[in-house]
Amino acid sequence: MTSAIILKSASELALMEEANQIVAQTLCMLREHIAPGITTLHLDQLAEKFARKNNATPAFKGYRGFPGSLCVSVNEQVVHGIPSRKVMLKEGDILSIDFGVKYKGYYGDAAITVPVGTIASQAEDLLQVTRESLYEAIEQVKIGNRIADISQAVQDYVEQRGYSVVRQFVGHGIGQQLHEPPEIPNYRRSGRSPKLLAGMVLAIEPMVNAGAHDVKILGDGWTVVTIDRSLSAHFEHSVAVTENGPFILSHGL
Repeated sequence: MTSAIILKSASELALMEEANQIVAQTLCMLREHIAPGITTLHLDQLAEKFARKNNATPAFKGYRGFPGSLCVSVNEQVVHGIPSRKVMLKEGDILSIDFGVKYKGYYGDAAITVPVGTIASQAEDLLQVTRESLYEAIEQVKIGNRIADISQAVQDYVEQRGYSVVRQFVGHGIGQQLHEPPEIPNYRRSGRSPKLLAGMVLAIEPMVNAGAHDVKILGDGWTVVTIDRSLSAHFEHSVAVTENGPFILSHGL
């Protein structure tokens, strides 16, 4: 990670929109394939093929040694689940899919959580609240606001509805690197946070648990799960700060 927040030009934002549209189209395609009996490795292969067909490189594959193109996290898995031919989706599961690409030197990154068949009403509510908290956060992406305004919006929306936000993992800036400053927590931290300036691009990604916020990493070194094994949901958009307010680069999800 570089130490300074990098502001993007209009031409850079146009390239980042292209990158993020490949991500959004991939996730929309995957949503159509999610059904009981499908393996998470199959979804991973579909995503990689689609990205490469669109002249993009999967961003996560090989990143710090991650073995897959997709992060696929089932039920109590929060993030960074590894695609596997052994993991077969079942009716009633929820599946969080996080995907990123590199395209013409710039990164795109987004995530959705999808029901597998018919899911319990409590799980449906968790997905809805998590997704809505992302849009509450995006409404705060205005010049002159601070990162803390984004964080506060997620935390307030989620906690008022009886859920908890994950604290060990955060959103991030994005551009020519997958992870750039600033960090974007989904809860308000003490101290002053960076002010939002035109040209900043933020990957905002609420991770919300049905139970407590505590999580741990499994023995594979990647998969993050809720300690109490409660369900977890994850939604993410890459969003540019502009003179006209937030611009969702990964629009269409």
